[in-house]
Parts: sequence; C-alpha cells; structure tokens
Amino acid sequence: MADAQGSGESSVGLVLTGGGARAAYQVGVLRGIERIRLECGAGFGPAGTPFPILTGTSAGAINASALASGADDYPKALDRLYRTWRDFQAGHVYRADAFGVVRSGARWLTMFTIGWALARWRRARPKSLLDNTPLAELLAEMVPLERVPDLVRRGVLAAFAVTASSYTTGSHITFFEAREGVAPWVRSQRLAVPARIGVRHLLASSAIPFVFPAQSLEVGGQRHWLGDGSMRQTAPLSPAIHLGAQRLLVIGAGRLHEPAGERREAGGYPSLAQIGGHALSNIFLDALAVDIERAQRINATLALLPPELRARSALRPVELMVIAPSQRLDDIAARHVNALPGPVRTMLRAVGVNQGAGNPGASAAGGGALASYLLFEADYTRELLALGEADALAQREAVQAFFHWPAPAGRARLGAALP
Repeated sequence: MADAQGSGESSVGLVLTGGGARAAYQVGVLRGIERIRLECGAGFGPAGTPFPILTGTSAGAINASALASGADDYPKALDRLYRTWRDFQAGHVYRADAFGVVRSGARWLTMFTIGWALARWRRARPKSLLDNTPLAELLAEMVPLERVPDLVRRGVLAAFAVTASSYTTGSHITFFEAREGVAPWVRSQRLAVPARIGVRHLLASSAIPFVFPAQSLEVGGQRHWLGDGSMRQTAPLSPAIHLGAQRLLVIGAGRLHEPAGERREAGGYPSLAQIGGHALSNIFLDALAVDIERAQRINATLALLPPELRARSALRPVELMVIAPSQRLDDIAARHVNALPGPVRTMLRAVGVNQGAGNPGASAAGGGALASYLLFEADYTRELLALGEADALAQREAVQAFFHWPAPAGRARLGAALP
C-alpha cells in the first residue's frame, strides 16, 4: 500500500475484479450507486466522474474500459454498459453455434483422449475451449478506447489500468494510461508499464485459462503470450493504489465470506466441471479476499502509530468500501444452465455440467460454478444486475458516507432517471 499519489476527489478509485459472466453483478452495483447519487442530488465534482481512477482485471477490465472511455459522460457510459449486460447472449462473447463449438470445444476436449495422435499435426491443435472472436468485435464497437488518452490529458481521468498474466515469463503485468508523474513500478513477479490500451489488452486480460485463447502483445521489446489477469494476482488492489487512489470502491464477483454449514456434501468423485469451477473460483475470488484483509490490517496498524511516525512511514492508509454478492452466484447460475445455446450445453454436459442443477447446495456438484463464468445469457445476467443493485442499495448509508454525499432530499424522480 505504498506510493499512493493524489488527493481529494481525484484519488477515488474503482477496482473491478474478474469473473466472466459474473461481472454483470458489478454493473448492477454501479447502477445502485447511481440511484443513490440521484436520491442525494449529488454531482460528480470537477472531474465529472465518480471514479477518476479505474482499474480492472479480466471481465472487470472490460467493464472498467467501458466506463473509462466514456468518463466525460459517466451516466451515459454506465447506462450503455448496463443495457449491454441486460441483453447479453453467449454469441456476443464466443462462438455458440454448432460449427463454432465443434471447431473449438469438441476438438479441445478430444485432445484429452487422443491428443497423442493429434499432436503430430499442428493445425489440429485447438487453442481453447471456446472461440471468443465475437467478443473482439463487440469490444471494437462498444468501447472507444482511443478516447482515453484525451480524457487523461483533459483531467477527466487520472488513470486507467488493466492487468494480464504472462504465460511467457510468469510475471503479472499491469498496463496503464495515466497523467504525468506516474512512474512504472516493479514488485516480486509483477510489473506495470505505460501503454496505449487497446482491444487486444482487454482480450488478454479476460482470456480465462483453457476457455479463451491467449493474446500476443509486446512488453518492453519482448513478445509475451498473455492470459487472464486474475491468474497469480496476489494484490488486486495494488494497481489502483500505485496510480494514486486513496479511497477505493472494490466490487467483487463472489461471496467473500461463505456462511458455515449451508453446503451439502456431494457424493461421488468430482466431475471435471466441479474441479474446473473450483479452480476458476480459486483464480478469480480468493486473492481479493486476502488483499482486502491485508489492507484492513495495514490501516489498523497505521491508526495505532503516532502522527509523526505515520508521516515517516512509506505506507498510507487507504479507505476501503467493498461490495460483494450477498448470494452464491454459482447457485444462481445452476438455475439458468438451460438458457445456454444447445451446442454449448452439450459440450458442458460432457464435462459434468448438469442441466437444471439448481437445488440449493448441489450447484457445485452440478457444475454451477463453472457455468457461472460462461453464462453470458440475459436470464442469468439480469438476475445478477438486480442482485448487484439490491446489494448496493442495502448499503445506502455507507455509500453516501464514502462519497461524502448529502442526505437524500427525495426519491420520486428515480423511475424516470434510470429506466
């Protein structure tokens, strides 16, 4: 938590983590916060956006990029992002037709059984379970990243960053665009470099391992193959703090603390879907909880120091507000598996994802966790949007305090303001 720069409203940062289709929840939270802002009659301050510092990883990087590229009209950018998630279809993200699934997923699964034979022919080696060419087309249309440098120059944005993981070197790389005076940094197995962020950076950051293909990018004169930034991400809060954030809103994509005693033990050997879902949850969810606890401990320790010692410390307190799902998203996903296109359901069934496996406590065994990352379908994303909005509204007083917004004068106009 060292090296924090900036002050005042320009130091408010938003941290959006990974989670595939789970990232719809983040947009629901932001919509709930926007409702609270309207209730309070609050503005955005000089920057014109509540989040001058935006950092994201994986699907969170895509959400952050949409907000960054429209930061000079934040309500419009948020509304557009909300409508995208509200009307999502799997085909917007990956090839979900029979030919596309056979070409990528079926061949990829076949490698597990006869890979020794296919390995002789390089052209027969699939790169990933799914082909995310549609996502590249969607991002090129939806996210005008070419606007970001000018928004930084004008002071609307203080910084924007996305993070990916290098298969080439094993390092964790944060690409950032920021105002002058923000220097690159290097830590153990992670580094940050200035870059003109483009669609390939977003595709790299969101390339879920095995599921989506890695992307090739040049970093410091070396060609790297990059995958999902949530892999080996030991400090998800770090980029925003290095870029100057002193107050952080962190939106997770999974429950940070599981209530004890609610999960029923599943019988039998775990399926590939169950193992895969567990592995993805480890990649996307565990590091955030650990980093939040670390930041809270550092804040508590600094609070015990006399002011003169605190001033000499390289560490600075960072005000944190964390909003994470109040329900298990894999349970929600298990109720919506049937919404996936037929070819995708067939492929996932082959690895153990059960259709309609929505009974409480059984979603893990039924592959609900794995499905929760791939369910880019409106039935599922709309439920996550609603959950995120409800979770934000449930913390109305904490949100007002975090943003220093006044008490609300009335709520009658909300229906017209946020359709």
